[in-house]
Amino acid sequence: MHICTVVPISKTIGANRIVPAIGIPYPLGDPTKSPAQSEKIRRELVERGLTALQTPVTGQTVFE
Repeated sequence: MHICTVVPISKTIGANRIVPAIGIPYPLGDPTKSPAQSEKIRRELVERGLTALQTPVTGQTVFE
């Protein structure tokens, strides 16, 4: 499972489970948000990643 900021790059390298992140400088958070809001963003991304790991796939799959 690959948490990434640029999905086409993940596809090019052959990642089979792709979770889009927030942005290039801060893939797992947003410094303009409060600490509680940033934690919520991080938690949602990690949960999406765990779901991706548990989901059977037959090819490249993007977990929006």
